[in-house]
Amino acid sequence: MKKTRTKLILRIILFAGTIISLFFVPWILVRAWIMPLPDTVEEQLNKGVEYGFDGMIVYVDQAGHQPAFYVAGWKNRADKIPADPHALFKIASIGKLYQAVAITKLVANGRLSLDQTLADYFPELVGRIENAEKITTRMMVQHRSGIPSFTNTPNFWTNPPKSRQETLERVLDLPASFAPGEGYEYSNTNYLLISMLVEKVTGTSNFEYITKAILNPLGLKNTFGSIHDVDMNRLTSGYYVGVEEDIKTTDYGSMVATAEDVGIFLRALNDGSLLTPKEQEIYSSIYKYNHTGLIPGYQSIAEYHKDIDTIVIQFVNTTNFDGYTWNLGEIVYNRIVKIVRKQNRS
Repeated sequence: MKKTRTKLILRIILFAGTIISLFFVPWILVRAWIMPLPDTVEEQLNKGVEYGFDGMIVYVDQAGHQPAFYVAGWKNRADKIPADPHALFKIASIGKLYQAVAITKLVANGRLSLDQTLADYFPELVGRIENAEKITTRMMVQHRSGIPSFTNTPNFWTNPPKSRQETLERVLDLPASFAPGEGYEYSNTNYLLISMLVEKVTGTSNFEYITKAILNPLGLKNTFGSIHDVDMNRLTSGYYVGVEEDIKTTDYGSMVATAEDVGIFLRALNDGSLLTPKEQEIYSSIYKYNHTGLIPGYQSIAEYHKDIDTIVIQFVNTTNFDGYTWNLGEIVYNRIVKIVRKQNRS
C-alpha cells in the first residue's frame, strides 16, 4: 500500500512538473513544431515570418538541380525593402569553418604545427593566458584549450571592443576554464588567436590569406572580412526583439557573405574539392563540416545533408536574449530540410 501511494505521489509530481514546464515554453515553439508540414519551402518561410522573424533567406543546393533561392519578410523593416536572396549577411561563427580550413592548409604546407603551443608562437602571452605553454594549436581549433571566451566577458555585447587587441585584453589574466585538453568549452577567443596565428605565419592579414587560399580558388566574390569592407546597402538589416533600431552597423567582428557564397564554400568543403587528400585527412581530424552562427540581429545555419546530397543555408535577421528565436529558427530549418527530402523522394 505504501509503495502504491509513493508511486501515485511521484506521478502527481511528474505531471505537475510537466504542466509547470509548459508555462515556460513559448507556445509559438510548440505551434511551429506541431503544425502540418507545408508542401513548399516558400510556405514554410512565410510561416517563419508569421511567427515573428523579420526576414529570412534560404539557399538550397541539391545535387543534379540548379541552386534554389527563397526569401520571406524584410531586408530592411523600416524602409519596407523586401528580403533579398543575394543580400549580404553577418555569418558569425560559420566563419570558423573558413578559419579551420586556413589552419589545415598551413599545416599541410609545413608552415604551422598542430602540436606547437601558444607560447611557442606568442611568448608574450605566457603569464597572461593561463597554461599558454601547454595549449596547442589543435586544442584551440577544437575548443579544448580552456581559454575563456571574450564574448562571455561583462558588457561585451552592449559595449563591444573597438579592435582585436581590445578584444584579446578582455580575457588576459583570467583563470582557465579547465586544464588544456581536459574539457570542452566553445570559446571565440580560440579563433581570435588562430586568426592572429595565421597572420604571424603568413605575413599577410588573416582575411587576405583566406581570400588567397579559399575564396579565389572557388571564385567567391561575395564574401568579406567585416562590415567595413562592404557597401552597407547590400547588408541585410539586423533586429533584436524589443529593440526598434536596425543594429547592422554594430561590429562584432563577423565575416559577411551571401547565402550562395556560403553554400558554394560548404559544398566544396564537404565534397572534398576544396582540400587535397592530405589536407582532407588533417581537417577531418580537427574540425567539423557544418556550422551555425549567432550574434545580435543575425542567426544562421549552414549544413550539408548527405542522405540527399544537399546543402541548405538559412539566414534569419531576428534574435533575442532568451533564445526562443534560435529554437524557432532550428524548428523552421529542420522542417525545410524535411520538405526538401520529401520533394527529393517524389
